Amino acid sequence: MPPHLLPLCHYSFRTDYIWVAKSLQITFLGTSSGVPTRSRNVSGVALRLPQRAEVWLFDCGEGTQHQFLRSDLRVSQLSRIFITHMHGDHIFGLMGLLASCGLAGHPERIDIYGPPELEDYLKACRRYSQTYFSYPVKVHAVHPGVVFEDDEFIVSCQLLKHRVPAFGYRVTEKNRPGHFNVEKAQALGIPSGPLYGKLKRGEVITLPDGQQINGADFCGPTQLGRKFVYCTDTVYCDAAVELATGADVLIHEATFAHQDAELAYQRLHSTSTMAAQVALGAQVQQLIITHISPRYAPGNAIEAKDLLMEARSIFPNTELASDFWTVEIPRREVELVTARGK
Repeated sequence: MPPHLLPLCHYSFRTDYIWVAKSLQITFLGTSSGVPTRSRNVSGVALRLPQRAEVWLFDCGEGTQHQFLRSDLRVSQLSRIFITHMHGDHIFGLMGLLASCGLAGHPERIDIYGPPELEDYLKACRRYSQTYFSYPVKVHAVHPGVVFEDDEFIVSCQLLKHRVPAFGYRVTEKNRPGHFNVEKAQALGIPSGPLYGKLKRGEVITLPDGQQINGADFCGPTQLGRKFVYCTDTVYCDAAVELATGADVLIHEATFAHQDAELAYQRLHSTSTMAAQVALGAQVQQLIITHISPRYAPGNAIEAKDLLMEARSIFPNTELASDFWTVEIPRREVELVTARGK
């Protein structure tokens, strides 16, 4: 695991708090472009949200449901699917996955987000295969901007630059208040209950004796939300840089090696160096390249590891995705500890 993604243990010089990590998990289910190979399936990336027992899927190439079975993921936790564009290596596994979920009877509901044509595609598949879903499936046509929001997350998208309309997605976790110092509140004689809730939210309360208490004085540092960005398929474009700005992890396609840049421009895909330039311009924490052309299989003149080296020459904190690799993005939480002169 890259060093900056390891769980952190940090003592503050200003407060008596220690950082503790809770992780989002990214699992790669397919990292090839165009067609599957012996070692790489076509596009699919799962984002696991342990705190709410959910899995969100980004793209669903042919065979994705088999990849689920070979991973530690539970398809019964699948709740949202985000499709970037309508090319087959990103959608041909979708109908099979949805049909299998229905036969297994697991999901309560699945929401699917993607280009406007996606709903017609699924309707046609259901009609001609006479498939019936035993659970609700809702398809949301996306446009640049926010496509989903709840109390914890915002998902937004941007139109990238490909041969057909293709969207990149950004998942932003909302900030949370710092850990509430219960012991300090009890020491001041503040009764538990609704007043604690107000203090946790940083509000100012007035006690029966007229004393005013500021909730901000009882909370540790704000817990910053994590940011995950997924960009494929696209040639280098400013929209990708804007979407990825400040991300903890950027997953970006790197279909071609730098020497094949002409092919990349013709087919509107990215080279390894284009992906690195996006990461550098967006000032992300980590870049993971994926969607690797089969032409760079082991034993060929140029291999996938060479694309990794090219990207690292521009953006050193780059990793090369492989099928079933799981990456953790820890969230830093704060807990009150006894100061020991740290």
